[in-house]
Amino acid sequence: MNSLAIKAKFVLFFLMLHAIVLAQDSTKVNEYGLWIISTPKAYIKYIAANKNLQLVAIQKYIPTIKIKLYYATNNNFTKTTLYPTATKAYISKQAAIQLQKVQLKLAQDGLGLVIYDAYRPYSVTKKMWQIIPDDRYAANPKYGSAHNRGIAVDVSLIELKSGNTLEMGTAFDHFSDTAHHSFTALPNKILHNRKLLKNTMEQFGFTALATEWWHYSLPKAKNDALFDIDFKQLKN
Repeated sequence: MNSLAIKAKFVLFFLMLHAIVLAQDSTKVNEYGLWIISTPKAYIKYIAANKNLQLVAIQKYIPTIKIKLYYATNNNFTKTTLYPTATKAYISKQAAIQLQKVQLKLAQDGLGLVIYDAYRPYSVTKKMWQIIPDDRYAANPKYGSAHNRGIAVDVSLIELKSGNTLEMGTAFDHFSDTAHHSFTALPNKILHNRKLLKNTMEQFGFTALATEWWHYSLPKAKNDALFDIDFKQLKN
């Protein structure tokens, strides 16, 4: 047997071993080769070795934050309720800690964050792509979303005292170039608000999405799994 054949057998052996381990962990590899955590048992085991990726309720870390989950209602671009059991917004522990710093910084000027979306189950990402298969505005299931990893948030600014939302030029999930960071044909007040949000989020490690003024995420690790855990399961 030549060396090439031996190497091929070793590669096949390790691939089979890897598949067995994944099956034991109840972790699925989908048709795109992405690791999907879809059961409570697999989730608990995964976060035991990745504590920063544990999904936590944002309100637990930031009691003053405002939550307005559009996808928990039918008032969103899909016209359907995508999070029927959601009563809280979740995000990874590492992202919650950074958002806490953002909130404290904004509070110095009497401002705060409102959360429109945070952790999003992978199955919901697939539904969104069926409606808007445009990677400028929706995550391609082939790659998954930072929302599926709990490291992305859709946010805006509010006045803490009044609870009023600052003007940003478009509504949330407004899919046009007007929502792009590069779009500057807007009143100075709105440009100032967008810049304030962007600068503050970036100061604490978040990166803006060029086509959506509301979307920010932390850098992801190459091999991080994607979660498809229901909100009811997280709550329990």
